[in-house]
Amino acid sequence: MNRTRGTRRKLWQALRIGSAAFAAGFALCAVAPDLAFAQDIAPIEAAAPETPAAPAAEEAAAAITAPEATVDKGDVTWMMVSTVLVLVMIVPGLALFYSGLVRTKNALSVLMQVGTVTVIGMILYALVGYSLSFTTGPTAFLDQFIGGTARLFLIDGADGSDLSDNLVATFSTGIYLPELVFIVFQMTFACITAALVLGGLAERVKFIGVVLFAILWPLLVYYPMAHMVWWWPGPDLVATGTPAIGGFIWNFGALDFAGGTVVHINSGIAALMGAIVLGRRSSYKKEPIPPHSLMMTLIGSGLLWFGWFGFNAGSNLESNYYSVLAMANTFLAPAAAGFSWLMVEWLTKGKASLLGLCSGIVAGLVAVTPAAGFAGPMGAIVLGLVVSPICVFACSALKNLLGYDDSLDVFGIHGVGGIVGALGTGLVVNPAWGGAGVVDYINCHEAGAVLATCPVAAYDLLTQVTAQAKGVLVTLVWSGAGSLAIWTVLRILGLLRVSKDVEQEGLDLAAHGEAAYHP
Repeated sequence: MNRTRGTRRKLWQALRIGSAAFAAGFALCAVAPDLAFAQDIAPIEAAAPETPAAPAAEEAAAAITAPEATVDKGDVTWMMVSTVLVLVMIVPGLALFYSGLVRTKNALSVLMQVGTVTVIGMILYALVGYSLSFTTGPTAFLDQFIGGTARLFLIDGADGSDLSDNLVATFSTGIYLPELVFIVFQMTFACITAALVLGGLAERVKFIGVVLFAILWPLLVYYPMAHMVWWWPGPDLVATGTPAIGGFIWNFGALDFAGGTVVHINSGIAALMGAIVLGRRSSYKKEPIPPHSLMMTLIGSGLLWFGWFGFNAGSNLESNYYSVLAMANTFLAPAAAGFSWLMVEWLTKGKASLLGLCSGIVAGLVAVTPAAGFAGPMGAIVLGLVVSPICVFACSALKNLLGYDDSLDVFGIHGVGGIVGALGTGLVVNPAWGGAGVVDYINCHEAGAVLATCPVAAYDLLTQVTAQAKGVLVTLVWSGAGSLAIWTVLRILGLLRVSKDVEQEGLDLAAHGEAAYHP
């Protein structure tokens, strides 16, 4: 009993520390001097929806004519294909990748957990997730952090109709998509982010804990993160000078093409918090815990890489040069990272491993995600070469030093690799270094009309890298505090960790009554 009380006291202490860290980080970012957006988008930050625009601003906006909304069938087709590709990343890609890394007695449980989080994630996103991620918040202040109720249950809150006639902006002026294809595309991102977290808790987490996590974590952590990073007025509103508000991290000017902060740092820090609260596996550092099937892991890696083309190139929301650039970078960065990981192993251990190759490929995919449409091909190769040695250190020396049991190195690869990619994006976007630069929507007009092709904004290294660092900091604080709170509550309620007997027997039979393999 005393030991139980002591554990609970420690958990409550951790919860209080996490809350204090969240408050401190939020205050730091709130009081930090505002940075110019990459497109010098200051007018968007300054105006609140309920504040009447100044007469001069109204006249300026009225003087610029927005283009007619156009939907291209090729764009729509590409987004449908990309959505299915991201699904392949999760089931079976991530499921097989993770399952191969655990022991035989837990192989089926990992498949089950990834699949369950995915189906729950889809339902929850349709009910409330999209509305909370990609609609205007209840107030001007809250709109920086969370959406509102305008799309609950995928119904247009303005008139109660379905979404058959609704369009959403892309990243080109005048080009739009049917809203529903954007919804299902973003839905797959919410699913894979939650599923990634599970690798940090593999082989000792209760199934009920996984189910509750799949419901609570997106509501408290993922949907706000997606809103903070990706909610913005759209190119036409910015180009016409219409006052509007973007997400908290978007307003920093932080760049995240496909989810370096939203997906990878977010899931990595959540997995780390879960691993710490859950505690080590009973056999950790006491006996070898080798992957039971590296062949399955390689198949999973290949499916992840295959699906990642939809993940990265699809995030452009159109089928044009930027999606081609993202595709090229999705080839090159993981190739460079896989090679780099092998070289590190070869030089330090004398042998290169298949596990290292798979890990390096994923690390490269993670690092290039935020930079996919911003980096030039050579910049993507540099990101890949750089990220692997850092992730090797995080998955070995750092992990051993701090003593946590992140079962499948979610933090070491997705968390740390995501940080490298997010910060590196601020460098490789530089046009002078072969990057694509950042579109200048503010000045995307001429003679009273919005241009079809916008100019590239001036690049400032210090401003952009500082914006990236602020985005990383907010992600670490928000996800760390929110995830710690969820894991701590579940642990206190006894809903998180299996008993030692169940862990010894294996979760396949004990939790699901099935086995991955039969004699």
